[in-house]
Amino acid sequence: MYAIVEIAGQQFKVEEGQEIFVHRLSNEEGSDVTFDQVLLVDKDGKVKVGTPVVKGANINAKVLEHVRGDKVKVFKKKRRKGYQKETGHRQDFSKLLVEKITF
Repeated sequence: MYAIVEIAGQQFKVEEGQEIFVHRLSNEEGSDVTFDQVLLVDKDGKVKVGTPVVKGANINAKVLEHVRGDKVKVFKKKRRKGYQKETGHRQDFSKLLVEKITF
């Protein structure tokens, strides 16, 4: 059984017991969170597609921890001008454990 759910503006394919990384949520570590923006549910080959969401479908998850991603380096240079600039960025993520899919 799996579902397609929209979390923080992105779509994820989730299954029960799966751990996923999503953009940082405001919930505290260890707290439970419910997502109701379920776009598709597949249970044993029976697919239910929402228009735009499946009514009555929920995803129950638990926030395991808040982490930061790997550093992405941004390097800019203009040749023959003596200009070069290097910056970096680390995205904040929340690690979720999908506990239950209901519909």
